[in-house]
Amino acid sequence: MHSLSSVSIFGFFANWSPFYIVALLFVTVVYFLTVTKWRHEIPGNRPLKRSEVILFIVSMILMYIVKGSPIDLLSHIIFSFHMLQMAVLYLMIVPILFFAIPSYFIDYLVSRPYIKPVFDVVSRPVFAIILFNGLFSVYHLPVVLDFLKQSATLHSLFTILLFVAAFNMWYPVFNRTELPRKQLTGLLKLVYIFMIGVLLTPSCGLIIFAQHPMYKTYTDPKAWLGAMALCVPQGTLDSVMSATNISGPQYFTNMSSLEDQQTGGVIMKVLQEIFFGFMLFYVFFNWRWSEGRNEEETTQRSLEARQKEQAYYNQFR
Repeated sequence: MHSLSSVSIFGFFANWSPFYIVALLFVTVVYFLTVTKWRHEIPGNRPLKRSEVILFIVSMILMYIVKGSPIDLLSHIIFSFHMLQMAVLYLMIVPILFFAIPSYFIDYLVSRPYIKPVFDVVSRPVFAIILFNGLFSVYHLPVVLDFLKQSATLHSLFTILLFVAAFNMWYPVFNRTELPRKQLTGLLKLVYIFMIGVLLTPSCGLIIFAQHPMYKTYTDPKAWLGAMALCVPQGTLDSVMSATNISGPQYFTNMSSLEDQQTGGVIMKVLQEIFFGFMLFYVFFNWRWSEGRNEEETTQRSLEARQKEQAYYNQFR
């Protein structure tokens, strides 16, 4: 058994995904041009906040770490890293984007004629929560995961689909829209987050308490090699395989396949609880602050109405 750093044998392109970082840099440049120089073409535009700049850059860095750094390569080798990647990508990065992207820009995007009819359906709380958790559960069925890991195109498409579904799922909680949409109350947001955790639990439980390894991609040498082709250039992969005795994840870790699988399930569940704890804290105190502000506004309006009424009667004294 070698250390995790042994993944360096697969070369620079497999470990650091230079094309992916170029793509993220392109997205970042286009985004900042859109919300600064070109923002005047978008209704309701405003100057970008410093917090939004920082959070967007942080989200892109996190995106590169989980999908472009050696963590992505390790996610195809060791199941634990796969679940770490899932948790950070869909339960951390996506919610951050709601605070990194101005609400007027999100409103503009989801109001496009070719997006709005679909978005109005898929962002409904019940549909959104079922859609993401259903896709997440289906993705982690052994037959589905093993199949997708053998095709770079299908795996990428399903990853994008999960990302969009995650955005739709978190929209009812974190959107700051100015559009005339029915919003969840603070209490319903708390229940909503709790239900997401409940629906994620069966998949994690199945993975944690399984009595045998479920995924050929992480156990069968042939399937594992096919999965490695998703992120390692074929020439490099052939060269490494001919020069070493690598036959699977055991070359990089001393965990058995079952231990790795169970560890992955635990990582997903623990990170889920941590992320959801922060979300519940934010939603609860934002709700209480909003309720307090509404009470103050109501009191102020009542006082103003009383003063006007008194001034009216004073005219006839």
